[in-house]
Amino acid sequence: MKRCEWVKLEEPLYVDYHDKEWGVPVYDDQHLFEMLCLEGAQAGLSWWTILQKREGYRAAFDQFDASKIILYTEEKLEELRQDTRIVRNKLKIASVVSNAQAFLKIQEKYGSFSHYIWGFVNHEQIVNKWSSIAEVPVTTTISDRMSKQLKKDGFKFVGSTICYSYMQAIGMVNDHVTDCFCRTEVSDNEH
Repeated sequence: MKRCEWVKLEEPLYVDYHDKEWGVPVYDDQHLFEMLCLEGAQAGLSWWTILQKREGYRAAFDQFDASKIILYTEEKLEELRQDTRIVRNKLKIASVVSNAQAFLKIQEKYGSFSHYIWGFVNHEQIVNKWSSIAEVPVTTTISDRMSKQLKKDGFKFVGSTICYSYMQAIGMVNDHVTDCFCRTEVSDNEH
């Protein structure tokens, strides 16, 4: 089976992520929040680094329950800064708390984070037709607009490149290359 060339074929975790998650539309608010936090954690690192620490992140950050995260004390943040299961970057750790606060405000204002975030693509998945990974952009005008709005709404670690990667991860964009076996399958699946 042919897959996108960025996949580490020798790593089952990476293959599984590519085959079952990447590019599959996600509408569950908690999962959307988790992915936004993980994409932010990736800044300056590889996705593989974060993917390997994903279960550690879930455990450390209360399964990405925003209502619990907003209550974190300075003591809890210090614990997280010592937690080897996650990337121990002070600013990235603090961003999860500020992102939880912003996330809950968005839920209150729009009814769901899903409705808000999918609004950037008019609630329709964008299906691209790239023949090579070299053609796939790292930012678009939509990710630029999303980044600007997320920052305005209080989110951190949401630059345009992170936003585009997030769009791919949650299936707002299907960037599987045309000869990848997942290309058509992901558009038919939903989380």
